[in-house]
Amino acid sequence: MSNNDDKETTIPSSGPAKGMRKALTSYGDEGFSLFLRKAFLKGAGYTDDALDRPIIGIAGAASAYNPCHGNMPELLAAVKRGIMLAGGLPMDFPTISIHESFATPTSMYLRNLMSMDVEEMIKAQPMDAIILIGGCDKTIPAQLMGAASAGIPTIQLATGAMLTGSYKGTRLGACTDCRSYWGKFRAGEMSEQEVGVVNNQLVASVGTCSVMGTASTMACLAEALGIMLPGGATPPAVTADRMRTAEQTGTRAVELAKFGEGIDKILTYKAFENAMRVLLALGGSTNGIVHLAAIAGRLGLTVDLDRLDQMGRETPVLVNLKPTGQFYMEDFHKAGGMPALLRELRPLLHLDALSVSGQNMGDIIDQYDDSYNTEVIRPFDRPIYAQGGVAVLRGNLAPGGAIIKQSAATPSLMEHEGRAVVFDGMEDLVSRLDDENLDVNADDVLVLKNIGPKGAPGMPEAGYIPIPKKLAAAGVKDMVRISDGRMSGTAFGTIVLHVTPEAALGGPLMCVRTGDRVRLSVSERIIDLLISPAELASRQAETIPTALERHGVTRGYKRLFLQTVLQADKGADFDFLVASPASSNKSI
Repeated sequence: MSNNDDKETTIPSSGPAKGMRKALTSYGDEGFSLFLRKAFLKGAGYTDDALDRPIIGIAGAASAYNPCHGNMPELLAAVKRGIMLAGGLPMDFPTISIHESFATPTSMYLRNLMSMDVEEMIKAQPMDAIILIGGCDKTIPAQLMGAASAGIPTIQLATGAMLTGSYKGTRLGACTDCRSYWGKFRAGEMSEQEVGVVNNQLVASVGTCSVMGTASTMACLAEALGIMLPGGATPPAVTADRMRTAEQTGTRAVELAKFGEGIDKILTYKAFENAMRVLLALGGSTNGIVHLAAIAGRLGLTVDLDRLDQMGRETPVLVNLKPTGQFYMEDFHKAGGMPALLRELRPLLHLDALSVSGQNMGDIIDQYDDSYNTEVIRPFDRPIYAQGGVAVLRGNLAPGGAIIKQSAATPSLMEHEGRAVVFDGMEDLVSRLDDENLDVNADDVLVLKNIGPKGAPGMPEAGYIPIPKKLAAAGVKDMVRISDGRMSGTAFGTIVLHVTPEAALGGPLMCVRTGDRVRLSVSERIIDLLISPAELASRQAETIPTALERHGVTRGYKRLFLQTVLQADKGADFDFLVASPASSNKSI
């Protein structure tokens, strides 16, 4: 057997560095750097032939704490198979793994840290292209943020959604049904034993939530952005379709490595506009807006909330999935998935936007059939909801904007004026919400302050304020709720979120007091505190502690977060990670 002694091992080639010659360790001698690198890999059994192939990095986010990524070993094997079939060398490495239910105070607090991990590991290690494998809510955003900053050819692979379970003949899927049945338990409609049986059925397999929550939304948006292979967003986690998508992703990554163009050639302003259209048509998670803004910011682009609202008025909700509709991700996949939805949206899309598949959006759409089930993916003239799932609100309570998921709200509450019942933060909410003596009525407006990016910190998904227990027991299912935080994409209700600027920065939300009147008008896109301008100015003049003072922070990541995190409309990214405006910058 040849030991390939005639191969060049010590002298880096001229021209742009590729493969093992990329990102050489700084020893002051590039030849020695390459010599040493190859020596260690040969110790792991690699030959010179293997080490001369295009290197495809694979950023995985597996963890015992992350059941959404429970199929990562199988996906990794399929990706590697695809890479090797195409003549590439797969090199997998771990990054931070974030699961929504296993991160305190919130997974959003760690998203930017994960993005930095992804970016720096891409830059630090030799690879000609990168495959990002992830699924749970903040994972795909973090991976795309990091890759956008790193700049190399990139392709995203989602882990896929879980299967559905059942309870007494009714289908169940995390996590809209989690919230629905927990609400019944809080209202005394279910026993502890019954809710325990439901708990066993809500998550029927590994994978991400089976409804149009943040994880499913971000997988679909990645496909709409063109950074994922066509049809790659919807195959369930534990299916052959998902494994084949993984193999095809590996194969395509080798071709991307040879082509050599960076992620910025895919993630253009046209791609982001397409993704925003899809977000609206999906009835997708409000979190998708924050994440798109953060990814765009890494490329010097900006998301214009007024433009999003304009698009929402002309883009109907077509996908009939919970929490807006009634079906689940496996139904969306069987109905034709994202390509079938894109066919319906064709007149509204930038058809010349490029995909990592090498095709443009128009070519991709032409390859696929219409929806196989027009109840799951509705035709344009028979929507689930006439306008997009999300509306942008402004007013004296949210001069920088706020968001409402109108497609998941109660129609009768979307034009509402009520008395504010105010909670100053999470501790206050937890201590008083279920107090029998709490002065609250069904027509009141629940207001939760200090759960924004700096206030919490991390902007937790606490905007889904539970209905006070005594009202839930009386049959109240929804109330107008307002906060500077977020809510899960799986949640539902008449809930105003992302109020900007947040209370912890002295925004108008800080000024709301119990007993004030608040007006919500979704039709007019208004959220107003009904006090005089003079009274509002007087209240805003009150001194508030800085974020560092409020949290008593002196060190570590928390200090970095509080000092540099931006507001929701800027993606809640760190200010020093945002790119300078692109020379061809267009607001999206």
